[in-house]
Amino acid sequence: MSIIKELEKDIKDIVISAGYDVEKVFLEPSNRRDLGEYQLNDAMQLVRTYHKNPRDIANDIVSKMEEDSRFTNINIAGPGFINFSLSDEFTYNFLNKIDEDINNNIDKKESKKVIIDYGGANVAKALHVGHLRSANIGEALKRLALLLGYDALGDAHLGDYGRPLGLVLREIKERYPDLEYFNEDYSGDYSEIELPITNKDLEEIYPLASNKAKESEEYLEDAREITTKIQKHEKGYYDLWKKVVEISKDDIKKNYEDLNVSFEIWNGESDEMEYFDQLLQIYEEKDLLKDSEGARVVEVVKEGDKAPMPPLLFLRSNGSASYETTDLAAILERKINFDPDEMWYVVDGRQALHFEQTFRAARLAKLVEDDVVMEHVGFGTMNGKDGKPFKTRDGGVMSLKTLMKLVYDETYKKITNESIDEEEKKEVAKMVAVAALKYADLLPYRGTDYIFEIEKFADLEGKTGPYLLYSTIRMKSLLNKAQEFDAKKITKLKNNLEKDIALTILDLPNVLDRSIEAKSLNEIAEYLYKLTSNYNSFYAENRVVTEEDEDLRNSWIVLTRVVYKINMLLLDVLGIKVPEKM
Repeated sequence: MSIIKELEKDIKDIVISAGYDVEKVFLEPSNRRDLGEYQLNDAMQLVRTYHKNPRDIANDIVSKMEEDSRFTNINIAGPGFINFSLSDEFTYNFLNKIDEDINNNIDKKESKKVIIDYGGANVAKALHVGHLRSANIGEALKRLALLLGYDALGDAHLGDYGRPLGLVLREIKERYPDLEYFNEDYSGDYSEIELPITNKDLEEIYPLASNKAKESEEYLEDAREITTKIQKHEKGYYDLWKKVVEISKDDIKKNYEDLNVSFEIWNGESDEMEYFDQLLQIYEEKDLLKDSEGARVVEVVKEGDKAPMPPLLFLRSNGSASYETTDLAAILERKINFDPDEMWYVVDGRQALHFEQTFRAARLAKLVEDDVVMEHVGFGTMNGKDGKPFKTRDGGVMSLKTLMKLVYDETYKKITNESIDEEEKKEVAKMVAVAALKYADLLPYRGTDYIFEIEKFADLEGKTGPYLLYSTIRMKSLLNKAQEFDAKKITKLKNNLEKDIALTILDLPNVLDRSIEAKSLNEIAEYLYKLTSNYNSFYAENRVVTEEDEDLRNSWIVLTRVVYKINMLLLDVLGIKVPEKM
């Protein structure tokens, strides 16, 4: 149990000992630091139960609190608001406890298995800026869940099934008609065939093939037939499809690695559709499929729906599975192979209707138990200065590689440390660029749109990733210089600057709780900036290593160490790596 939770539990016991039953006590940081560091409002809430003057109730509670040496400056404001501060000794003790083990300030949750569906990259297509938020938010949520004790698994859920791949193979066939993949009489080993195509070629092929399909019905029909051949595992086409997926997947992994994003599950939609026959049988046996103009649908409307709820398209009129069906197959596959307690889908907020239909259809068929949580963790768009989704100068969708290069060019200019050679400077600039991108992306509440300004978020000052990196590196440098001192405990602090840092540290468990509850990282991002800014204010006013008072110097070193540990922990949760210098 974290220190703040222990404190709330002990104060609850104090309230009960004063003669008042209370279910839970929440400590509210006071807006009036002159009155106290915390405010306790329970006296006001107990009036309705005990029908007493709230100030009398507050007096009863205060008389018990005064017996506890952890509390100082206890007073009653207004009709019955109890204000108090924490004693210096208690503050030193909890900071030392956190220094011993940072887990002493983290509340672990009840163990549960969570699969987090994020990424959603499409095979043979370049990742674009739209993939950034899913990757950043999903990865950070997974890391936060792991920190809090969940068994969390990230699922890339690759788009490798359907017409886009049929289009790609159709264009490859046009360019290389003599490839043995298209020779019906070939009986050799397809794995030995050298495919003269790179991932760069694939990224160029898909948009070209897509445009051709819009202009030629014959070309589109050929792509449809090839798609069917792939899905039926027809030799040659299916083997070429596997090769294309392999080439593209390697590049996708590299793109995600550059963002410090990783997945434990690399399934694609094709893997999920291996469960299609079993899925179809479930829906047919439960009589959930209805005919609709040649297609088969699942009615998911509920009594009381205030907005239209169209049926879920299960099978198209040509017999092919829909996008919704692949997600239903994924739910079935995850139930069979992982049996998760929860599934979180970190996907653009504009997909809300799709997930509502899918979850309802899954519940109707009882693909999972009633207590299994399925949640769409929607997010807003990353926009340019014009307030519209980030685009290239010619108005096209910007690739993720292009965006990262733009941010890299900006951060490279900021690295002015002359002790860093050129190769190291490039590596540091990459790390700072990722920090700038990630922090900017995670700073707003996930559900809101936000404007990304490269110059602003790459700055070393202000609420930015580079500012946090620079400050954290400076803390580490100070700690390295202080290794000659035997700084083991905090025994002395000087003023409110240090107390502000201590109280911010104490609040960490509440920040983590609210973040996992909201499935958003904005509070952690804000907390990091607040803690770092508080520390920098302290750092600017004091000379830690050269302080003549030994007790004060050692206490400051330990305080620095605690802040550094928290920064490193939370930056890691956000998926941000810290360079040695910058």
